[in-house]
Amino acid sequence: MIIAPLDDLVRGIAGAEQTPRGLAVHRLPEWVRRQFPDPQLLAMEKQPSGVRLEFETAATRVELVSHPSRVVYRDVERPRGRIDAFVDGALHVRDELGGGDVVEVDLQTGSSTVRTGEHHVTVLTGLSPQSKRVALWLPHNEVIELIELRSDAPVRAVRDDRPLWVHHGSSISQGSNALSPSEIWPVAVARQADVDLRNLGFGGSALVDPFLARVIRDAPADAISVKLGINVVNLDAMRLRAFVPAVHGFIDTIRDGHPETPLLIVSPIHCGIHEATPGPAAIDPETLDTGKMKFIATGAPGDTLQGRLTLEVIRDALRSIVEARSSDANLHYLDGLELFGAADADELPFADALHPDAEAHRLIARRFAERVFVVDGVFGEVGTVG
Repeated sequence: MIIAPLDDLVRGIAGAEQTPRGLAVHRLPEWVRRQFPDPQLLAMEKQPSGVRLEFETAATRVELVSHPSRVVYRDVERPRGRIDAFVDGALHVRDELGGGDVVEVDLQTGSSTVRTGEHHVTVLTGLSPQSKRVALWLPHNEVIELIELRSDAPVRAVRDDRPLWVHHGSSISQGSNALSPSEIWPVAVARQADVDLRNLGFGGSALVDPFLARVIRDAPADAISVKLGINVVNLDAMRLRAFVPAVHGFIDTIRDGHPETPLLIVSPIHCGIHEATPGPAAIDPETLDTGKMKFIATGAPGDTLQGRLTLEVIRDALRSIVEARSSDANLHYLDGLELFGAADADELPFADALHPDAEAHRLIARRFAERVFVVDGVFGEVGTVG
């Protein structure tokens, strides 16, 4: 078997570092991780949502050796991550991870236990001996170190000349409660529109952070979308007076590097617990012994007179911000309720009251693509579906 160097094959990252085991990928640059080493943000940026290995090969067998790491909650069911392998654009295998390291947290006591495990091997067999393009989408919900790529013929890095779409959002954009990495809604959209995705969706961390605006400002991009709101409400992180100028500043920073790039501001999808009720969000203690963790909003319903934020308030604010910047012809607004509204929540309720499931991710992807990546859509000159 031939062992290929991994560095040139990874796409959708800010950088990588060599660890004692292998190659660890990062979705945020080192200066951000050093400047703001927030545990939640660092945990999410190491999970390779939207990251993939892409190469060409005539190999009939390919093996990716990796070492996953994950956090689990005692007595709460959570699905394992997966690696989705595509060959010439068609799904070849969907491989559920096994082994790896586990940190098990007891939500009632706060204690944690660490267990170590073996490497995981993803195997592609029965491949044709002709040259083909292979894409291995890495898990959106587990950290993974890349140990070795083995094949029975050489692999070659591929040049990707497709337009680059940079997207920033919350755990929903990272893919929470989707079952596989190619089915999280931003990846599903990118595959439909045939664009190169850099996913800056970070669970619990879409908080209008200035450093994220600088990351987007400095990144190559042919199209940019920013989905804001739910995490600001979840954390009760701002009042309206602070939120509005923060979003203006976020857009200003992006525009410093991308003055004319199509920029889409997307408001939150429907989330019943926070539509009219401020945060903070919390885990419902009554669900801790059920194996099905749920979230609740702990604010007082309708308490917005002092500037506390709900999703309804956020949507009005984002719409007004974009309207106030009408001189920017390439700045656009998309109401998140067009992607997933109250009627959709009735039909596809969130199991944990906060995150859409696999079917909802597919619905959001289809609607986003149909509104944005079409000939007369905001990103119609970048990529199209259909």
